[in-house]
Amino acid sequence: MYRFKPVLRIPGPVPVPNEVSLQMAKPMINHRGAVFKEHYPAVLKRLAPLFGTQNQIHMITGSGTSGMEAAVSNLVSPETPVLCLRGGFFGNRWVELCQAYGAKLHVLEFPWDGGIDAGQVGEYLKQHPEIELIFMVQNESSTAVLNDVASVSQARGSHRALLVVDAVSALGGTPLKMDEWGVDVIVSASQKCLMAPPGTAFIAFSDRAREYSADCRASRYYFDLRLYDKYMEKSETPFTPNIHNVFALEEALNIIETEGLDNVFARHILMRDMMRAGARALGLELLVKDEDASPTVTAIKYPEADSFRARIRTRYGVEFAGGQGIHADKIFRVGHMGYATPLDVLTALAVLEMDMKKYGEATKAAEQVMNS
Repeated sequence: MYRFKPVLRIPGPVPVPNEVSLQMAKPMINHRGAVFKEHYPAVLKRLAPLFGTQNQIHMITGSGTSGMEAAVSNLVSPETPVLCLRGGFFGNRWVELCQAYGAKLHVLEFPWDGGIDAGQVGEYLKQHPEIELIFMVQNESSTAVLNDVASVSQARGSHRALLVVDAVSALGGTPLKMDEWGVDVIVSASQKCLMAPPGTAFIAFSDRAREYSADCRASRYYFDLRLYDKYMEKSETPFTPNIHNVFALEEALNIIETEGLDNVFARHILMRDMMRAGARALGLELLVKDEDASPTVTAIKYPEADSFRARIRTRYGVEFAGGQGIHADKIFRVGHMGYATPLDVLTALAVLEMDMKKYGEATKAAEQVMNS
């Protein structure tokens, strides 16, 4: 009886506001025409406060991984010495991409239940002055860990390495200050905190990264950012873009700007704290310590988590995400990013209460956080 209204509580794709969804039903337009040329560069400029940058932001039609590959293909030549910081499924994706482009790979391993140790990164760089690029994830959604990008950037000291950050599940949900923190490349996507449908990735390069990229010997075509720079001079994309997602993003940014970015960040922190308080009230064990906890997704330990998720989905129409990699079937993940409110967190916790027959315990704890 509940399946007529599914509740999506996964870390992306997220529910999309009605106003944003309606943009996808507009008549098709010419992507080389005046209307698109007016809206496209303006939308990208409105992303700048979320990136924390004055650098040009480009849009690529594809998933978040397409943005990650664009970063690698424009930076990694064969045998380029790179350092990947791996502490989860998406940190490992950087490893796989760098391997695919023939990098000379260094990997620093971190536990899949905690944050990156910036001090350890700094020490490793001292031992390896040859490293030219560092790849990391800001918000490791597979483990619900928020990594401290500013500290990792600072840990480089005078080392020459460029810092490349996957902010796919972070952008718009937690502060990101590309210019202030000295980050060289930021990659993100539309379907997470930006509240738009999947199919669009975003990437920004610092001036230093652009200079470095000019000497890159990797084969590339669709992801060649030199083409995107050239076409941006005409307010166009080099290839057919996801036209409707531009207008969807425009509407989503209206919502974000109306709320105010600081209020958006505060809402995500509140939802995180409510979810964690509610889970603890039920006697459930959280995967991540408070100091490393993501504001956009919470990971909870649960035996036979996949069968639990299937039961919740069948009985109540609520969709939680499963574990990935070493955490498969050992955790479930609750997304609270983008188009989500504290009331959505209460709904997720109420489902847990009903399944565990501990009525009112989680929601009461979360309400106390909300009203404190």
